[in-house]
Amino acid sequence: MHVLLIHQAFTSLDEAGGTRHYEMAIYLVEHHQQMTVITSPVSYLTGNPTNLTRSKSAQQPAEGLTILRAYIYPALHRSFVHRVLSFISFMVSSFVAGLRVKGVTLVWGTSPPIFQSLTAWAVARLKRTPFLFEVRDLWPAFAVAVGVLRHPLLIKVSEWIERFLYAHADLVVVNSPGFITYVQQRGARRVELVPNGSEPEMFDPQADGRQFRDQYNLAGKFVVMYAGAHGLSNDLNTLLDAAAHLLNQAEISIVLVGAGKDKPALFARAAAMGLSNVIFTPPIPKGQMAQALAAADACIAILKPIELYKTVYPNKVFDYMAAGRPVILAIDGVIREVVEGAGAGIFVPPGDAAKLAEAINNLANDRLVARAMGLAGRRCVESRFNRPDLAGKLADLLSGLSREAQ
Repeated sequence: MHVLLIHQAFTSLDEAGGTRHYEMAIYLVEHHQQMTVITSPVSYLTGNPTNLTRSKSAQQPAEGLTILRAYIYPALHRSFVHRVLSFISFMVSSFVAGLRVKGVTLVWGTSPPIFQSLTAWAVARLKRTPFLFEVRDLWPAFAVAVGVLRHPLLIKVSEWIERFLYAHADLVVVNSPGFITYVQQRGARRVELVPNGSEPEMFDPQADGRQFRDQYNLAGKFVVMYAGAHGLSNDLNTLLDAAAHLLNQAEISIVLVGAGKDKPALFARAAAMGLSNVIFTPPIPKGQMAQALAAADACIAILKPIELYKTVYPNKVFDYMAAGRPVILAIDGVIREVVEGAGAGIFVPPGDAAKLAEAINNLANDRLVARAMGLAGRRCVESRFNRPDLAGKLADLLSGLSREAQ
């Protein structure tokens, strides 16, 4: 079987960002599949060129896995209009690149951005292969809810594309149980859940992260870490407001690791507020994230208080749990059920800075409880959200879909 994945935001372990697809791809090729990925030469997280430059447009990080870089309009983070141009440019260039890939038996599209999945559908139909549509976020619904997508015509077109893909996919795969009803109501005929998770072997829950702590002068501190995108959805202004409540707690430091469009404004606001207890660090490649999380005593997952966000299974939560760190969760819904069910952390109402500060302070004052929560989260990932096991389920789905088409 030769799987073609079209994914603008595909990230390898030596880059910053989510590596679900890279880890899945490695599993597939290790189990005797062939895989080609068409992605962008520009990082979806930072907007900067990736480690693979345009002068080297193909890479083979493992036997059976080929990564191709297709052209993209590079001004990804300049404005919404430029972002759409970036998506459309990749949609066109990845279509051309996809047609050139030989011997494909299944095409895998993923959203967001949703435009690349339209390309994947078209390539699948021209090659007469099955089309798998993976839904990682409910786009465009999330974009509308957060106020990024406002123009009525663009909303209508995006919703049409979404419904078209649900209806024409041979299989829809979702990464959260909260998405299942939504996609079924909009035309998905066959839906399977392959949830987000983590690779426990990447993390050592006993590590102390001393190197990271020394680098940022965190010795003796109770370190609370947020690792991920600094964007509109992430509600990091609420985290800064919580930090203001904790300024008199000298032993608590809040570390924000990552990048995103809102990071410069967040940095400026933290300086204006005099938040000496907040540290911003550059994004860290996934292959080095274990060292950073080992330096944390607790980790934060936070999103804006939007009803639709109750449907999500954020990747970062599972990495936090795999690292054996308690989760301070400012996200309600299905992920709250996981964290509370495992005894892996504390839920706080989204958007409530005072409650967030209180949760941080409570864990700082009872580090034995914090440690027990972290280890409970680790056990939960090992038993229920172990990425190799989840990759095995995906492999079975891909193989079954390919056999049905024969």
